[in-house]
This record gives sequence, C-alpha cells and structure tokens, in this order.
Amino acid sequence: MSYIEVPPRGSTSGADAWRYCVGTGRLSLALRSDYLRSLELVQREIGFRHIRGHGLLHDDMGAYRPYEWDGESRVAYGFAYVDAVFDAWLSLGIRPFVELGFMPSGLASGDQTVFWWQGNVTPPASYDQWAELIRRLFTHLIDRYGREEVRSWPVEVWNEPNLEGFWEGARQDEYFRLYEVTVNAVKQVDEHIQVGGPAICGGGESWMGAFLGFCRDKGLPADFLSRHAYSSSPAEAVPFGTYQSLAPVQSLLDDFAAARAAATDGASPTLPVHITEFNTSYRPDNPVHDTCHNAAYLGRVLSEGGESADSFSYWTFSDMFEEDGVPLSIFHGGFGLLTHQQIKKPTFHLYAFFARLGPEILYRDEHCHVRRTPSGGVQVVAWNPVADAGEPGATTRIALSLPLPSGPVFVVRSRVHERAGNPWGAWQAMGRPRQPSPHQVETLRRLAEPHRTSWQLTSDNGLHLDLELEPNEVTLVELSPVRDETDSYPGLDDRRVPGYGG
Repeated sequence: MSYIEVPPRGSTSGADAWRYCVGTGRLSLALRSDYLRSLELVQREIGFRHIRGHGLLHDDMGAYRPYEWDGESRVAYGFAYVDAVFDAWLSLGIRPFVELGFMPSGLASGDQTVFWWQGNVTPPASYDQWAELIRRLFTHLIDRYGREEVRSWPVEVWNEPNLEGFWEGARQDEYFRLYEVTVNAVKQVDEHIQVGGPAICGGGESWMGAFLGFCRDKGLPADFLSRHAYSSSPAEAVPFGTYQSLAPVQSLLDDFAAARAAATDGASPTLPVHITEFNTSYRPDNPVHDTCHNAAYLGRVLSEGGESADSFSYWTFSDMFEEDGVPLSIFHGGFGLLTHQQIKKPTFHLYAFFARLGPEILYRDEHCHVRRTPSGGVQVVAWNPVADAGEPGATTRIALSLPLPSGPVFVVRSRVHERAGNPWGAWQAMGRPRQPSPHQVETLRRLAEPHRTSWQLTSDNGLHLDLELEPNEVTLVELSPVRDETDSYPGLDDRRVPGYGG
C-alpha cells in the first residue's frame, strides 16, 4: 500500500472560513425556548461567530408601526423584539450578520409575499421612509450595543433579489436603488459599518458584476460581495416532502470561486466574499438534509471552501424553521444541523469534527483533511460520500504517513456512518413516529452520538495510519503524543487486577 506523505508544516489560510457564520430561521423564532436551547448546544460544541436569517423588519418583529393622529400619518418605531433576539444571540457568543428585509407591510408598495409566514418582497412605497427606518434602527443598535460592537456586524441588503419570489419582478434597477438608499442611510449613522450584497442565488453571475459596476459608477461603498450556493436539481414534490438529485460537490466550490472572481475584477481586488447561504438542497423538506450522505458530501466543502470565500454559512443551524409551514414530523428534511428537541444530525458532527481541529492545515484532498494541533498532535477528518450506499465497493481506504515525534501515540477515532451516529436511520427503524415520546427522543439523542474508540500506537519519527471508511462515513482521528507517567505509580501491576492477570 502506498501512503500519502503528510508534510510537517502547513498553512492557516482559510482554515476556519466555515465558522464565520451560520444560518437561522426567521428572527422572531429566537424568542422561543427550543430555539435557544438548540443554539446553545451548537455554540457549545461547534461555536460559530455570526448568525444570519430573514425577517428582521417583518411585521412580527414590530419595528415599523404606522398610524394616524390628528389627521396626520405618523410612524412609531419599536425595537424591543430586535433587542430580545440580539441580546439572546450575544449572550451565547454569536453576533448578528444583519440581513435587511423583508418589507414592513405598512411601508410596502405591494402585497407580494414569500413563505408561509408571508414576508413582503416589494420595494418600499417611500424610499425616504425606508431610509429613516434604517437610520433609526442603526442609531438604536449603536446606542444599545456600542459603536465598536455594531461595526463588527456585516450588513447585507435584502435576500436573493435576482429571484422573482424574493424581489417583486426580480428588477435589478429597483434593487440597485434599494441598495443605494440603504447603504447611504447606514453610512450616515456610521461610515465604518460594513455593508454589501447582492445576496443572489441560482446563477446570476451577471448580477455580481453589474452590482459592483453600479457601485463604482455611483461612488457607493460595497464592503463585501455576497451570494448563495446550492447543488440540487429542480424539485420533485410529494405531499410534505421533496426529492432532488445532487450535482457533483465541485459545483458548490465553483459557485464560491465565481463570487471570488467577481470580487477581484476591476477596482476591488481585496473585496471580501461571503457565501451567506449554502447547502445541498434549497428545500426545507428534502430528506437528504437528515442523512449521513449530506455530511459526507459536504466534507470537501468545509475542507476547501476557504480557498475562495472569506465565509460560507450553512443554512441552517436548526430545524426551527417555518418557511414551508410548521413541520409535521421531527424528521422532515429540514435544513438544520439539529432537529427540534436537539437531536444531532450527521452534518452536525461534520462541523463538530472540524471545530476540534488545530489551526495549521498540513494536507487536504478530495477525501481527507489533516491538521496539526498547538501541542504537536495530528488530526485527520475523512469522508466517503456514496450516492448508492449498497453498491459494491462503496467502502474506501485512506493511507497516510503522519509527521509525529517518536514514541507512544494516543489515538481516538470518532465515526459517523449509516450504522453509527445516524438518528434518521434509527428513527426509520423506530417506525417513523411523527412526534416521538420523551423516551424515544432521548433514545434518538443517544443514538445520534458518534461511535468512538481509542488505542495506542508507536511512532518511529512518523506513523502510518490506515483508515477504512464505510459508505457515507465521516470520521475524525485525533493522534496525540503520550507523556507516559506509569512509572510514577509505585507497586502498579495491572496483571493483579481481577480479569487482567496471566
């Protein structure tokens, strides 16, 4: 067997671009206890830096309240729910990535909406009143959270305006007008707040170039470029579900690279690129999100995505998400890393594995990713996506020669595959209960944990590691030099322990 020689030194470039942001369901969901329990778990075991979602200015947040008094039209501005959401996020160590949308119904020019919760996607009836809303919002945020804190929150103008469902008529000129008014209003409050767009999805590369050209021609700031990326085919709908095939994973990386190419064109060679949504399917009811295949398929994206993007935000951290209505089952193909009631999906563990890695990337390819820890250990994450888990030869082997100092090495392997860390499979075997009992939920939580083993190997100025990966497996192997203190225990003799003699 030939071994891949892993070099002893590497780079930290793009190592944790995946950690910069994660997606969420609409912001008012953060007022619910199950949502906060889920986010607390995600932050404890993964730890994202920012969080982005729709609906900051939707009616259920109560920011814009028009009324009549003394024959005059007036507006009351209320940010109590915005404060409650942002306070909760910040208390859990995660900052807003502010998406400005959707349109308050009292300010909207039309009645077109999107999603079950009816986010209005029409331009403002008055751009002056829209600008005043934005100025009041950011003035309030700075008063409450401090200027330096708010400057650390990226601000994205709208969501997917190149799609008719998210911006009335998908009118580019109207979006550019919205961006111009919005960025000017934000910068009037504080010129150092970072504002960008256009948050396109589903192709639309021409939008990115046109957006940057518009900003240059108008002398407008564009502090970052954003877009979304999904790799699924058109949807085949069934009652309460969707099926789609997936393009090769390279398609996601190509979308990241297309945004980088647009951002480096012309006068903005250092413009940051934020992929503010990505996943396999763009549907919140596709069972692939619940599977081991989803995790294994995305392993390469977490490994390589930072080469093109400054951030790429998984959509979303939790199945607390209602764009297509209230889910009817605990497993329903939701976007989340977690189901309702905090059952960890396999993709959660992909992220948790990467969260354990040291800062120095030693090696990566389409199957594995190797890091060094500050203490001199080596960590390997590997994955084996298989479209048909039952096909012959679906297992794969990876052989690595790892740079470790001579001596004993402690090895821990954590594995997620079809037979371990797969709560969706366990739920199927359980009879697919729509609303599991508390006992069933606890059983699924236990079965959602990875299978872990440990042992000791010996390094001779390096160590050979052979890994066999099952279909749709994601595995983490952590190797740490041992400081053996056995001799410090006088009289120690494990052979005298009952069951270990001879």
